[in-house]
Amino acid sequence: MFIDSHCHINFPDLAARMPDLLENMQHNQVSHALCVSVDLPDFPAIRKLAEEHRNVFASVGVHPDHEATEEPGIEQLAALAQHPKVVAIGETGLDYFRLQGDLEWQRERFRTHIRAALAVGKPLIIHTRGAAADTLRIMREEGAQRAGGVMHCFTETEEVADQAMALGFYISFSGIVTFKKALELKAVARHVPLERMLIETDSPYLAPVPYRGKTNEPAYVRHVAEEIASLRGIDVAEVGAATTRNFFELFRAAQAWR
Repeated sequence: MFIDSHCHINFPDLAARMPDLLENMQHNQVSHALCVSVDLPDFPAIRKLAEEHRNVFASVGVHPDHEATEEPGIEQLAALAQHPKVVAIGETGLDYFRLQGDLEWQRERFRTHIRAALAVGKPLIIHTRGAAADTLRIMREEGAQRAGGVMHCFTETEEVADQAMALGFYISFSGIVTFKKALELKAVARHVPLERMLIETDSPYLAPVPYRGKTNEPAYVRHVAEEIASLRGIDVAEVGAATTRNFFELFRAAQAWR
């Protein structure tokens, strides 16, 4: 079995096909999916999906790219995270690739999410792009290791992975690892221990080979697992078993629906 640890199936193109998505997951041995929040106005739809489908979980948070949106507060995030199927805080983090200028608001938002995660005892889903040094610095300053979490859609170096894992975080690989030119990331996928690894689609984005350029969906996470298995010279079932076990060890609130 496989688990898609990060997807956005509440987005319109995927939400409109929900019965097909769930059927495709079943046919590809994808047992569960975590639908990740990127802003607060859309959170109720994510929560509703998790309530309607036993094998779908939710997170609550505001993406660092979303500048012109409702700013979350610690108490607000903590209150929304009390729902039993909300298993994580995020996605949160830093992104210096898409936005420029004074990004102190982004760093403060990240700190807010870490503090909320610590308040409710649920792990973080962290996005970092072009901002690894500041991301790790703020994680350390705010004690993010006490909440734990995952570095989602990882595209950084082995050194960054090692620093994140030293803080107790998992490393999650997306369809990017299947791309022919992603040689450095493939090396990271060989380097990260199976017991610290998750897999994801980040759907509807980043569809893996052989679906690259098409709309991604949770069923395709098995192709991420197959690539990692090939890179490491092991059976794909071993990757599936390890990443499934890791998912439930990290997202403890999800264990009731295992």
